Amino acid sequence: MPKSRTSPFTRRGIIAAGGALGLVAALAACGGTDSAKKGDGGSDKSSAASGAWSFKDDLGKEVSTKSKPKNIVAFTGTAAALYDYGVPVKGVFGPTKTADGKADVQAGSMDISKVEILGNVYDEFNVEKYAALQPDLLVTNTWDGTYWYVPEASKDKILQLAPAAAISVGGDATLDKALERTAELAKSLGADMNAKNTVDAKARFEAAAAKLREATKANPGVKVLVGSGSADLFYVSTPDTSADLKYFKSLGVEFVTPEKLDEGGFFESLSWENAGKYKADVVLLDNRTGTLQPEELKAKATWAELPAVKAGQITPRVTEPIFSYAKCAQILEDLAKSIQNAKKVS
Repeated sequence: MPKSRTSPFTRRGIIAAGGALGLVAALAACGGTDSAKKGDGGSDKSSAASGAWSFKDDLGKEVSTKSKPKNIVAFTGTAAALYDYGVPVKGVFGPTKTADGKADVQAGSMDISKVEILGNVYDEFNVEKYAALQPDLLVTNTWDGTYWYVPEASKDKILQLAPAAAISVGGDATLDKALERTAELAKSLGADMNAKNTVDAKARFEAAAAKLREATKANPGVKVLVGSGSADLFYVSTPDTSADLKYFKSLGVEFVTPEKLDEGGFFESLSWENAGKYKADVVLLDNRTGTLQPEELKAKATWAELPAVKAGQITPRVTEPIFSYAKCAQILEDLAKSIQNAKKVS
């Protein structure tokens, strides 16, 4: 979510952009970039005759290139979704590798040794490495009309190097819509949507959605709190601004809704002394790198006193889903199981 507690804004200025403008100029001089152009609103209007490619993204921009993009760079989670559809990327930016060298949860099934990591945390993006990849297209998500994980300080330099497309996962977007749009983008980039694994994954997702709806009907009244822990604060998210939570709500999940949202409208920040403000039967706990996990949270006395925690009813929340049917089917299955088995303790 935008400007969230997991976005370390103290890392401003980390990009060494010296020489990046020269690279921009060099690429522009040899025709290495194509500007995003306004079109008539169509999506994936590739021309068989010219080989041109275009896609209307969720910022309302008609993103165009002279031929189908091959050198694609993407936000890690978006790259992981494209990978599930058989669309490879050259480089990634965003949480990709953990401190011990393993793949971050947001990297999904990707082999991270085969991609250039341009930045591993918020506000990191190596512009010179990006230019060296000779990118045809940059792809990311958007929560609030901005390009997710593209640093504000170097955004203009980055966007000069290649067209950019964004898929909405906030605002009016819901999980099913974000999945559809990501699949449309993957198809435009050459994914075979009739491949057996893709067809099977979509069927599994639809079955999982039915399971979640059935679980909420079979065990009504189960209250779910969406939380995230940091050293000083406990964050309770609203179900009304994120694509995944809105979709879960439409399937019958009953959420705790915080009363006083922080700027941006995504969550309420509570001191640990007040972490018990809201009672719930299940806690969906942020699984992102950089947030406190159950073992670390044991040191917080108020966490241990939450009814759901006492009952052992904690489920990881994939806060930034990989928007492929394969990955999101698992999320729905896990949540359905949690609600089905939950005891009312709040």
